[in-house]
Amino acid sequence: MTLSKKHILLLGIFTFALLLFLLINLSLGSISIPLKEIILTLTGNGSSKSTWEYIVLNYRLPKAITCICVGIALSISGLLMQTLFRNPLAEPYVLGISSGASLGVSMVILGAGFLPTFIQNFLLQPYGIVIASSLGSLLVLLVVLSVAKQLKQTMAILIVGLMIGSFTSAFVSVLTYFSSAEQIKKFTFWSLGNLGNLDWLAIKILVVCLVIGLFLALQSIKALNSLLLGENYAKSLGINFRTTRIIIITATCILTGSVTAFVGPIAFIGLAIAHITKLIFKTSNHFVLYLGCIILGPSILLICDTISQMPGYNFVLPINAITSILGAPIVVWLLVRKNNKIV
Repeated sequence: MTLSKKHILLLGIFTFALLLFLLINLSLGSISIPLKEIILTLTGNGSSKSTWEYIVLNYRLPKAITCICVGIALSISGLLMQTLFRNPLAEPYVLGISSGASLGVSMVILGAGFLPTFIQNFLLQPYGIVIASSLGSLLVLLVVLSVAKQLKQTMAILIVGLMIGSFTSAFVSVLTYFSSAEQIKKFTFWSLGNLGNLDWLAIKILVVCLVIGLFLALQSIKALNSLLLGENYAKSLGINFRTTRIIIITATCILTGSVTAFVGPIAFIGLAIAHITKLIFKTSNHFVLYLGCIILGPSILLICDTISQMPGYNFVLPINAITSILGAPIVVWLLVRKNNKIV
């Protein structure tokens, strides 16, 4: 797991850029706060205005930390999925994790009337949507892992994930048909993604899930490099492919499931960051790509979040809309530059 001087330089440059984007994200919003005041607040020296310090520490900093965690989780998940399935269009939600989360949330928001009273009371607590989303993701995880143990072909798991997505979408459509306008509106807002609703306890849980997922992904680096040449080549190197596949799927489910549970489904990041990282670092070494995704993912999501805050205005645009609007043209442009070769 060695790094070349070129890769170390690139990682250093993008790490500095990440810190800069973080400060800008904390600075801009409905109220603009000078960068100097942001630095004073973060270093514990206190801002010249108590209101600025309160805004940064209680609103913008938790949102920025959430943004960084989500960016890392989805970027690494995308890298894992694209290598495992050897498909450039694979993304974190391809296993049906988002669909499972959507099913859980729809049962709470749209189908609460169909549930027993004691379950309704439990799920309508402040963390009700998070619990429901987590349970939905966990259910899909168990199904996917049980299928993965039975199937030899990796692409078959991809098809299972797509079928789970189709089933849950149909179920959500039925619930939507019988729901009120207010319920549909609430579910729609959740599906658009929101990075700003987490308190410090939720952030701690998200960080723990992130660390576990990153550890599992790091253990799979050697296997991921060998998988680039096919499953048979990986097996010839003595890699237990079935175990590796389960570890990769588990890591993706933990990373993606926790993110979806707390902030809703976030588009583009999981699909595109791995491609952007490969194009920038020009390598197939997954240790370099692993570090690159950890830096580039949150950097781009911080930029998108800064734009969605609409500096100077009192409203916030849906983060999913910004990631898609900015992300799609960037990926197309990068791929065109690469002579239409998807790496």
